[in-house]
Amino acid sequence: MYPPYPPDLNPAQKEYLLSNLKDWSIAHGLAVRPAPSYVSPEQDPAGALATTAPVTTFPSLFPRVCFEQARSVARAYNELYSAIAGDEGWLRGIVEELVEIDDFMAGLWKVHLAVKEEGYAQSLALGLFRSDYMVHVDQSNASKPSVKQVEFNTIASSFGGLSSQVSGLHQHLLAIDAYPDELSSLINTSSLPGSSSVPSLAKGMAKAHEAYGPSADGFSTCVLFLVQDPERNVFDQRHLEYALNNNHGVRTFRILFDRVLQETKLDKNRKLIYTPPHTPSKQYEVTVVYFRAGYTPSDYKDQSHWDARLQIERSAAIKCPTALTQLAGTKKVQQVLATPHSPHLARFLPDQQQAAAVLETFAPIYPLDKSEAGNEARKLAIDPASATRYVLKPQREGGGNNIYRKAIPGFLKDLPESHWPAYILMEMIEPPAQSNTIFRNGELQSGGVICELGIYGACVWNTGANGKRDILENFEAGYLLRTKGDQSEEGGVAAGFGAVDSPCLVDV
Repeated sequence: MYPPYPPDLNPAQKEYLLSNLKDWSIAHGLAVRPAPSYVSPEQDPAGALATTAPVTTFPSLFPRVCFEQARSVARAYNELYSAIAGDEGWLRGIVEELVEIDDFMAGLWKVHLAVKEEGYAQSLALGLFRSDYMVHVDQSNASKPSVKQVEFNTIASSFGGLSSQVSGLHQHLLAIDAYPDELSSLINTSSLPGSSSVPSLAKGMAKAHEAYGPSADGFSTCVLFLVQDPERNVFDQRHLEYALNNNHGVRTFRILFDRVLQETKLDKNRKLIYTPPHTPSKQYEVTVVYFRAGYTPSDYKDQSHWDARLQIERSAAIKCPTALTQLAGTKKVQQVLATPHSPHLARFLPDQQQAAAVLETFAPIYPLDKSEAGNEARKLAIDPASATRYVLKPQREGGGNNIYRKAIPGFLKDLPESHWPAYILMEMIEPPAQSNTIFRNGELQSGGVICELGIYGACVWNTGANGKRDILENFEAGYLLRTKGDQSEEGGVAAGFGAVDSPCLVDV
């Protein structure tokens, strides 16, 4: 579907491109902390070093019609998932099927139930979402590609900070003639869209901060970034912090998930009060807690972490996300919406035009329970011939969790059948072939690649006492393109599978 791309570079061209790529990246924070396999802890005991984030040397080709399709449904997806998060009764039916076989989902549901029994201290919620897509080419109509959704992320939707930077990198390389003249018809200012992810995601947090309002008790206010330790992807998060501080005048602090109980407390009105350890004489009222930790079972090492999550959920701070919003992002919800002939989409998107546009982005997904659809999916999953067309997904965020193609039958054989419903079976999306070069850990890796487009969305909503939802803010918040070698099944950049990229839009 694509023309031959990218071209081979002679040694002088390659040296010029790489020299500028490395310097621009570090100068503009397109960076990560180095992996221990690249720079050992003994070489960097202070943790002071940074390296260029895994990045493509050329922007990857991407159909313009697919890019616009993905962007066009961003607000509808915000509407959809805020509605799901606000429908506790519907979510209960999904979650209660899984709590007996998925301890992590059970833990999140337990947190929600504890707060529900006590009564919510905050009716506002913030969603910083990312809907991930791949280009799909239907062999019966290869001239009309479309996007199909890989997954929808409702917590810790990362790389918004770096995606703005990588689009800037590729625009810079174009401006300084680092790309050969023969590419001018492909790579030009009109084919390289900038990503507004940094200002847009920061705007979403600022709008939630504003909706919370000033402290009634005279405290200074702040937004807390809840983070993991160690965090290699720190600069991605820092770009959002700096934008909040510099462009919106919102004070931010980073707090380790391990330290929530030591550094925060609830007052008599359940306001979340933060005491910075470096200035213990000062206290701040927390308006928003932005989770960049707490999305994976490994973050909850003992009961203290569940106690920390409960403390935040009980508080009057606006959560990004709430426990219910996090549960809304599970693969099981995606499967229930996308199973062929599912009636659930219309429940949350009554606008038929919106619902039809979202439906167009669904890939076929099936349960592995004992329903009629589940029994059919089980046959497909355990048959080595048909399993090669599918991916098996658990209810987890982050890279490295999925089971692919021919590995599925053996995996299910070793898994107790009672645990099968914790997974969903999704038809593989088959993107068109293309090539690129990835710069990772100081080395170039060239070959076939697969691209995954993420569209960010920001949404602030209020759920009233009668359950009625009022959306205060709803907007698209930029994009992310991740690219991986076509021999890799997984796509996580931080997990070591992919690279950050930007699209070169083409008409196909």
